[in-house]
This record gives sequence, C-alpha cells and structure tokens, in this order.
Amino acid sequence: MAAEAAAAAAAAAAAEAEAAAAAEAEAEAEAEAEAEAEAEVEAGHPFEKKLVQVTLWLKKIYGDVTIPGYEVNERTVDILHEVMECSEERDKDVRLLIEDMKDWVTKYEAEADYWQDILGECLGLTAGILSREATTDLIDLVESALELEVENTSLISFYSAINHQTSELYKTKSKNEEMELKLKTLRKKLTSALTLEKQFEEDIKKLKESQEAEKAEVEIQSKDLKFLEDKSKDLKLNISDAEDKLVAMELDHSLVHDALVESSEELSALLKEIEPLKEERASYHDLPLSIPLARVKVEEARKELKALDEELAMEIEALPFELT
Repeated sequence: MAAEAAAAAAAAAAAEAEAAAAAEAEAEAEAEAEAEAEAEVEAGHPFEKKLVQVTLWLKKIYGDVTIPGYEVNERTVDILHEVMECSEERDKDVRLLIEDMKDWVTKYEAEADYWQDILGECLGLTAGILSREATTDLIDLVESALELEVENTSLISFYSAINHQTSELYKTKSKNEEMELKLKTLRKKLTSALTLEKQFEEDIKKLKESQEAEKAEVEIQSKDLKFLEDKSKDLKLNISDAEDKLVAMELDHSLVHDALVESSEELSALLKEIEPLKEERASYHDLPLSIPLARVKVEEARKELKALDEELAMEIEALPFELT
C-alpha cells in the first residue's frame, strides 16, 4: 500500500513537473529574446532601455492580444518597469519551486521503484494482481493520507492526524462561536449607534427649524427697531424744526421742550430738598400758639395727673389685706 501511495503521489508530481517544465522552457525562450533586445539598447538612453524592456514584457504577457494603449512618459514607464521587476522575481521563485518539485519527483519515483521491487520480489504483489475493490480501497487510503498530510499509512499516523483535525475543528467552532458573539455585540452597538444617529438627526432638524424661526423673529425685530430708529430721527428733526420756528417767532425759550424738561428736573430736586423741612414743621403743629395758653395746658395736665393719683390710691385702699 505504501508503494501504491508513493506511486500515485509520484504520478501527480510528475504531471505537475511536466507542466512546469513546459512553462519554464517558454520562460527561458522569452528570457533569451529579452536578453537579445536588451543587448541592442544596452548602450542607449536608460529611458529607452526601460521602454524596450517593458514593451517586451507586455508582449510576453498579452501574447497575440493587442497591448492596451497607455501614455508613454518617464513616470508611466518607471511604474511599469517596477511591476515588471516584481513579476520577474515572482517567476524566478516559481522556477525554483519547479526545480524543487522535480527533485521530489525523482525521490518519489526512486522510492516507488524500491517498494515495487520489494513487494514484487518478496510478496509477489503487483498492481495487476489486486482486485478492483482492493485498488479502490488503496486509492481511498492514498487520498486520505494526502488529505490528512500524514507521514505514512500506519494506524498511529491516521489516528494522530484525525485527533489533530478534531482538535482543530473544536478550535474553529470555538472561534466561530466567539466571532458570532462579537458579531451580535457589534450588531447591538450598530443598532444603538444608528438609533442615536437618527435621534441626532431629528434633534439637528428641530434645532435648525428653531434657529430659522428665531432668525425670522430677529429679522422682524431688527426691521421694527430700524423703523423706530428712523421714526425717532424724523421726530427729532421735526421737533428741532418746530423749535427753530418758535424761536424765529420770538417765543420765550423757557417754553420749549428741552427747557421744560430741565425745569421739571430742577423742580423734582427742590421737592426732595424740602421734604425733611415739611416733616420738621409738622412736629410743631401740636404746640400752643402763646405762653398763657401753654400755662393753661400745663395746669390741665397737672389736674389730670392728680385725679389719676387719687383714683389709684382709692383702688389700693379697697384691696383686702390679710394679717399673718
């Protein structure tokens, strides 16, 4: 079975190697053509050299298809030249990989021949002796070994690979669950953010409407204020003209508006000054008008005081007293 697996792997690698060899041969031919073209312009200007290299590279890529038009200048050619160099480096890596695969093909073929000789000489087993079912099982075994990337077809290798794949499966499920949880959290945050954004938009809309209303109101107030200011200026001019006319008519200046306002202010100040004098004068209103009348008032007060003393003495005498 190991020999059949090695043979199948060797056949697959051989097919890939043949395709890679054909690609390599084509690449070598193109490289030779490029080398010849480069040799022709080696002594020329660097820009012309890059242009020739880029043109050959584009022809190699597009083949029989017409190369798309592009603006030929130093910047464009420099960019295409850098892309060409990166592509050539990648092709070199591919060629190295092809060489490595060729080496592995050689090793697989040698190992397959070795196991075929052992199985044929020692056990007398060949590919033609196996039944169709055995061949199918062998192919399945080889494909399973390749899929699981085991070193050999022993049960230990298969069990180890299956355990490893099961562990990776559990890890992947755990990561998927974690990602789903994060996704749910992000969806909730996104929903909240969208709701908040919608609320902000509504608030901004209301604020704009309010600002527009306030702006209209301010404009109206501004117009009213300007109207009042203009009206006030007109009235002041009219008043000034009227005063000038009255002065021209030899009217007393003290009767004009400004003089009357000034007189009113002076009158208010005088009234405030005489207010304390009025209060002081009111305190003398109860005094007698002459000395004899004052004496009469004093005598009447003495009589009232004496009568009150006698009444108090009588009330005291009428109070009962207890002797202890």
